[in-house]
Amino acid sequence: MAKLRLADGTIYTDLLTISNELSPLNIQLNYWSVGEDPQLHHLLEKESLNDEEKEQVLKALDGYFKQLQQTANYQSRDLIVLHPETPNLDALLAKFDRIHTHADDEVRYIIDGEGIFGFVRPDGSQVELTVQAEEYINVPAGTEHWFYLTPKRRIKAIRYFIGTEGWVPQYTGTEINVRPVLV
Repeated sequence: MAKLRLADGTIYTDLLTISNELSPLNIQLNYWSVGEDPQLHHLLEKESLNDEEKEQVLKALDGYFKQLQQTANYQSRDLIVLHPETPNLDALLAKFDRIHTHADDEVRYIIDGEGIFGFVRPDGSQVELTVQAEEYINVPAGTEHWFYLTPKRRIKAIRYFIGTEGWVPQYTGTEINVRPVLV
């Protein structure tokens, strides 16, 4: 279940309330089930996945991709699997733990694990959103945000792309002024 923490420490867990709080940023947050397929659940339980297993997961959940292709012109998708044993995990995460924007939307479907997106709202206040398994998030292009993993340090997320060149982080220099969530 998603958790939104405001700068004053208030925490919301209701999806509608969270969506209302994030509406000035036009962030979309939805619940997307991974279904009941035992083979898919077996793959999601694994710490890491090889390329063939990643492709099996993607194909099992391609119904969502097909919807995004038809409604928003998404062209490709991949599956990122991060866990404590991922080589160079800290260096990889360091690219996204500072406030940045992207030229394209950042679209993620979390299928296992959890991560935290932080956002700078139009009034300058900052909030942090913990996203968990079976949650879909679309962060619009140009939105100031950052990302880091929770202390569990594991996530499996399908990333959807219109094009990959707009996904490069553009750092804004804005400082993060909320303390990290310790989940």
